[in-house]
Amino acid sequence: MGSGKSTFGPKLAREMNIPFFDLDDEFEARYRINISGFFLKYGEFHFRDIEHKLLVELAKQEEFILATGGGTPCYLQNMEFMNSCGITVFLKVPLDVLVKRLNESPKKRPLLNSFSQNDFNKHVEDHLRQREFYYESAKLILSPLQIDPKDAALQIRKLSAISQ
Repeated sequence: MGSGKSTFGPKLAREMNIPFFDLDDEFEARYRINISGFFLKYGEFHFRDIEHKLLVELAKQEEFILATGGGTPCYLQNMEFMNSCGITVFLKVPLDVLVKRLNESPKKRPLLNSFSQNDFNKHVEDHLRQREFYYESAKLILSPLQIDPKDAALQIRKLSAISQ
């Protein structure tokens, strides 16, 4: 959450001249409910199950850039699945930048809604620490603060050529 996937992803897709999808947007469009509302009504487990099925369906595309939700790689062997399908990228952003972005974001995030400001920073840090194992298994780790989409596209193409 807050790493810039929804901003960096479309720029990268344009640079590579391939389609961009946002898994959260696809979910919300298909099920006509926002993710926060879905979490409240049906719970995280049900969401993760549907999210996984949608991920598998989208992976049938030829070439594309997909921004996943922050939790997607951490459930139902999704990271392993994504690594088997193509080049995965972890947009690694410093904790202080994540906290600032999440604090300022107008987007409602179901896993962050219930925290007071005092607990918020600690929760984001703990949350990142729990998920980082999955993120670090991406095939490519980039800092969107230090690299532009053009350079990222070059690295992905190079890595893709090596993988084939």
